[in-house]
Amino acid sequence: MAWIYLALAGLFEIGWAIGLKYTEGFTRLVPSVLTVISMIVSVVLLGIALKTLPVGTGYAVWTGIGTVGTALLGIYLLGEPATAIRLACIGLIVVGILGLKVASN
Repeated sequence: MAWIYLALAGLFEIGWAIGLKYTEGFTRLVPSVLTVISMIVSVVLLGIALKTLPVGTGYAVWTGIGTVGTALLGIYLLGEPATAIRLACIGLIVVGILGLKVASN
């Protein structure tokens, strides 16, 4: 169950990271409120997951999910470059996340 909480925490991290772009420096109310809510939910879910997962693994996977998701949504939603080297590096992060999951079993 901890891995489910961790995955959800990572998804909410993506939400707040992307949300930061839409807050325009916290000058827009609705995106700002949604971003702050996503931040809180993400950290709470991470904390629940860390009750049973090692902190190093949990934190690395949480930030990895957030990093990969944010980078991919940046490409898709915000028109950021999708160069081969950038995609390869994102792929390496995914491999690292999967490696941590396998190593924790």
